Amino acid sequence: MSDFQPYEIIEGDYDKGMVLIADHAMNLLPAHYGNLGLPQAAFQRHIAFDIGIEGLTRQLAARLGVPAVMGRFSRLLIDPNRGEDDPTLIMKISDGAIIPGNHPMTQDEWDLRLNTYHRPYHNAVASVLGKVASQAGKAPLVLSLHSYTPFWKDVARPWHAAVLWDTDHRAVLPLLEHLRAGGDILVGDNEPYDGALKGDTMYHHCMRHGIAHALLEVRQDLIGDEAGITAWSQRLAPIFAAMNDDPTLHEYQQFASRAGPY
Repeated sequence: MSDFQPYEIIEGDYDKGMVLIADHAMNLLPAHYGNLGLPQAAFQRHIAFDIGIEGLTRQLAARLGVPAVMGRFSRLLIDPNRGEDDPTLIMKISDGAIIPGNHPMTQDEWDLRLNTYHRPYHNAVASVLGKVASQAGKAPLVLSLHSYTPFWKDVARPWHAAVLWDTDHRAVLPLLEHLRAGGDILVGDNEPYDGALKGDTMYHHCMRHGIAHALLEVRQDLIGDEAGITAWSQRLAPIFAAMNDDPTLHEYQQFASRAGPY
C-alpha cells in the first residue's frame, strides 16, 4: 500500500477561531489506482475535483492567517463530502463518464477506501476544529469552499457564486448580505444546489455540533486561472474577516436539520 496522504493541513493562527475547508481541492490518486480506467483528461474536469478551489483556499488562508483542511484525493476515488452510507459515496458514473475502476467493487475495497482516505480526512477536519475551539476558547466559524460548472447540460448557471445551507443561517445570512452588497455579482441562495444533505461535511462536523458555518460555491470559469483566484480571494478575505469578528458566530447553538434519511 502506498503512503499517499489523503489531506493537507494549512497551518494558521488557531486563536482566530476560523477554519477553511476544501473537500474537493485536488484531483490526485494513489499510484496503484492508475486513472481508475479513465483517460487522464477526465482528471481536469469537475467530476474529479473542484476547479480553482485549491488555489483559492491557499490564498484565503494566507490572507486571513487561519488554518485550512484540504482533501488531496479525487472525489472519483471516494467523495469526502458524502456520508458513509450515501449511495453516491463512490460513483460508478459521473456526468456521463463511466468509471471502470469503481465497478464492480468488493466490500473489502469499499472498506479500504473508507478507512484509508475518507475517514482520515474527516479525522483531520475534526482535529483542526477541536484545536481551534480549544485555543480560541470559542466555537470555530467554519467556511467550506467549493466550485461549480457554468453550465449543467445545456442550461446556463447565471450565479457568480452561491451559498448553500441547511437550517443554521447564522453565518449564511451575513455572507449573503456581504456578497450582494456591491451589486456587481449574482449570488444564489441554495442554488444551483440545496445545502441540506445528511452526512456531508457541514452536517457531520457543524450541524450536529452546533457550529456556525456556510458553504460557498464559486463558478469555475471565474476562478479558472490565477487572476480569477486572486480577484476572488481579494473579494472574500475581508468578508470572512468581518464575519469572524461577530461574536454570535462563535457560539454553539443547535439547529434541527432539514436533511432527511437517504
